[in-house]
Amino acid sequence: MRRLKNIAVVGVGLIGGSFALGLRRAGAVARIVGTDRDTQALERAAALGVIDTAAHSIADAVAGAELVFVAVPVRAMGPVLHDIERVLGPDAVVTDAGSTKSDVVRTAREELKDKFARFVPGHPIAGRETSGVDAATPDLFRGARVVLAPEPGTLPEAVALVRGCWEACGSRVATMDAARHDHIFASVSHLPHVLAFALVSEIVSRPEGQDLLGFAAGGFRDFTRIAASSPEMWRDIALANRAALLEEMDRYGARVAVFRDLIERGDGPGLMRLMTEARNARRAWAGGKRSHTDE
Repeated sequence: MRRLKNIAVVGVGLIGGSFALGLRRAGAVARIVGTDRDTQALERAAALGVIDTAAHSIADAVAGAELVFVAVPVRAMGPVLHDIERVLGPDAVVTDAGSTKSDVVRTAREELKDKFARFVPGHPIAGRETSGVDAATPDLFRGARVVLAPEPGTLPEAVALVRGCWEACGSRVATMDAARHDHIFASVSHLPHVLAFALVSEIVSRPEGQDLLGFAAGGFRDFTRIAASSPEMWRDIALANRAALLEEMDRYGARVAVFRDLIERGDGPGLMRLMTEARNARRAWAGGKRSHTDE
C-alpha cells in the first residue's frame, strides 16, 4: 500500500492504539492524530508515542486525514460519524472497528450521507482482557483475522486502502456482508461473552458466592476469562446485535437442555457421545488455528 501522510484515530484505547502502533511499525503512515472523549487517555496516548498529535475535537483530528479509523463503542457511533461527516475531506476514507456491522452500516448511511461510499465497515477479530491505551501493542492484529463488510456501493479504492492498512498490521482480511457477519459473531463471540458474564453473575449472586469462588480453579478461570472484558462494550454489542444473539441463546439453551436430560436419566453413553464429539471438534479447531497461516 502507499504510505499515508496523515490518519486520524477516533478512540485511542486498545484497538485504536494498536492499529496506530501497527501502522507506525510498518512504516505505513507519516503522522497519526488521535482524539478521545477521555482526556487522560488522549494525553497518555501522546505520552506513549502511540499518536503524534492529540486533538481535542473530532474536527481537529479529521481535518486533512486520508483515513479515519473509528474505534468507539458501537452505541457511540452515531454522534461520532455525524461530527466526522461535517469535516471529512472529499477523498478521505472512513472505517470502523465495531463488533457488530448491520447497525453500524445503517448509522453510517444516515450520518455520512453522500460520503457513505467511502465508508468501509470493519471488524478486527482480536482483543485482550485488559483495555485502554496502556494495553495497546503493535502485535495485537498480527495473524488475526479482520472482516470487512463493504456495501454494494462502497468504492473499491476505499476497500483497497483499508485492506492494505490491515495487511500492513499483519492481519488476514476476509470480506462478507454485514448480516452474515452479525449472525456468525453472535454465535462464536457475543454468545460466549454473555455466558461468561452470566455464570460469574449467577455465582456471586448466591449468599455463599465468595466461598464458592475461593474453591474455583483453572476450569472456572478459563471459562470466565472473557468476563473480565469491558461491560460497557459488551452491553452495547449485546443490544446492537439483539435479534441474532437471542436466537443463539435459544439454541444454546436447547443444547443445555439436552445435556440436562441425559444427566437426569443417567445416560452415560449419550453424554460420552456428545462430549467426545465436542472434544474432537475443539481439538480440530485448535490444531487448525495453530497451523493456519493464510486465508
